[in-house]
Amino acid sequence: MAEQMDHRQKITIKDVARVAGCGVSTASRVLNNSGPASAEVRERVERAARDLRFSFSAIGRALQGGRSMTIGCLVPSLANPVFAEAVQGAQEALSGTGYQLLIASSNYDGAADNEAIETLLAKEVDGLIVTMIAPERSAALKEARRRRVPVSLMFHDPIDGFPTAYVDNFEAAREVARRFADLGHRHTAFLALRFATSDRSRNRYAGFHAECRARGLPDPALIELGEAEANKPEILAEILAGFDGLTAIFASNDFLAISVQKAAHLMGKRVPRDLSVVGFDGIGIGRLLDVPLATIETAPETMGRQAATTLLDLMQGKAAIQAPPLRFTFRAGGTLGCARMESRDDDQVAPWPPSVHSLKTDLKQG
Repeated sequence: MAEQMDHRQKITIKDVARVAGCGVSTASRVLNNSGPASAEVRERVERAARDLRFSFSAIGRALQGGRSMTIGCLVPSLANPVFAEAVQGAQEALSGTGYQLLIASSNYDGAADNEAIETLLAKEVDGLIVTMIAPERSAALKEARRRRVPVSLMFHDPIDGFPTAYVDNFEAAREVARRFADLGHRHTAFLALRFATSDRSRNRYAGFHAECRARGLPDPALIELGEAEANKPEILAEILAGFDGLTAIFASNDFLAISVQKAAHLMGKRVPRDLSVVGFDGIGIGRLLDVPLATIETAPETMGRQAATTLLDLMQGKAAIQAPPLRFTFRAGGTLGCARMESRDDDQVAPWPPSVHSLKTDLKQG
């Protein structure tokens, strides 16, 4: 029947409803994703809309419901494929709903986080999907809550009042410690970027630390880095050279783990013969390295889809329900091997130097 329509005429939702064999209100619910409809009816309406090349006016819809039909999405960086994939997942979940995603990035800057959220709120977004520094302390998020703008987080561990799509960073880090211990590693370190401002990094160290203690291993060294140090392997090599006896490093993300591999090469060390390295996130480029990266593999697209789906529920007035953590897997790569023990003349293992950095947060005890 759709072929018989004169496409020179303006197609309306009444035409869609007629072709789909349903009422106008039912067609509106399906196209606006604003109410229940059976799978059969939904398929008929969506097929009719496609065949008729019907575009449900977002402007008209917004005027009817007092909505902008936009959702703000804030991430630390789009250069990191983990966040880019999460945004892609959110877009996929919003496909067909009429909502448009307004994307902002802050380059891991707390002030920029708040400015971005304030800008998105000024644009009257209907909801927010957010990954940021210290959301629990954000004045801009508090303002969003005051305005009753729904917020859904990504990557963050659960925070009171804000549902989040996440992996259990603490438990994932424990898995890394178990892998190191099983391969004989005793002298380990956690390499952290933005440790003071990243709840993810802190929770990963806490889990790693707790499992090392549970296994009777020395506490892992905490090595905190700034952006300049992380992006310059020669500087990182100088820092790591001060840790004699180190056999394994757990990096807080995959990019940092890749930088460790480069630094190890500059130090004349081979990975994993002299130094094992494990990252976190599971970015695709880690598989393409000459020595494929061992890492905790997450599902950022799934995370983005879950965050967007949760936000849609919140915008329809449903209660905020915290979903369980998403699954993670340990991706075995070529950067993890058995510890290579080097002995002194008295056959004693060289002593592990104490960390030159202090941990300012309470840790879970093993």
